[in-house]
Amino acid sequence: MLKILLTNDDGIDAPGIHALHESVRHAIAVHRPHEDVEIIAVAPDRCRSECGHSIVTSHPLTVKTVRENWYSVDGTPVDCIRVAHYAMEFQPDIVFSGINAGANLGVNLMISGTFAAAREACLLGIPALAASHYRRPDVPRTWEHTSIWLEQTIEEFLCAAVDRRDDHPAPPLWNVNLPAVSPDTVRIPERTECDVDRCPIDRTGRIEPGGRVRFELDFHGRPREPGRDVQHCFDGRITISKLGVHPSP
Repeated sequence: MLKILLTNDDGIDAPGIHALHESVRHAIAVHRPHEDVEIIAVAPDRCRSECGHSIVTSHPLTVKTVRENWYSVDGTPVDCIRVAHYAMEFQPDIVFSGINAGANLGVNLMISGTFAAAREACLLGIPALAASHYRRPDVPRTWEHTSIWLEQTIEEFLCAAVDRRDDHPAPPLWNVNLPAVSPDTVRIPERTECDVDRCPIDRTGRIEPGGRVRFELDFHGRPREPGRDVQHCFDGRITISKLGVHPSP
């Protein structure tokens, strides 16, 4: 039996993890209908966005059953991976993290809890894919299309994870971003395999009365390197970056 773990950093009740569940189920039904699969979700009990590779050490973690095969943890995405791997009888063969409500591109991988969960899994020898969805204010934030948009990518990842050759023993670690284009205007965006952008994000900061510091940035107008994930995703493509456990954006 193939054991698949789902997690995220937006919380167990976020629509993105339910879209991910449907996307994985759909891809398996289309491409591997005879595969014996068990899927569980272990995710933070609330939003832990931008927590990076942090863990909770101030108190013992609490695991709660939300419904059958769905569990919440009062910790970070990395904590969720460790709970599933070390503390539960379910030890995953594959991890899918997401679908994050917002892009995780370029240097954002350094702070992304979504990607950190996938990286932690890979450090434990488990193939992992992190999926995120770039959003813009002028594009409806729907989820129903994600199973179609991710179908081929998930199948290709399963091939890389399950069917990998003996001469490639390292588990694959993929970072995938869906573009902010309306599913009403394009059925499946073009997919591209690309490297991670290395440009820092420009910010302006000011210290306000009382010592509070505020930063402002133009995420959509951020600098970008030609041919890397930021440019391709912002241009409307699905980006696939195949990484190691220590990515250098």
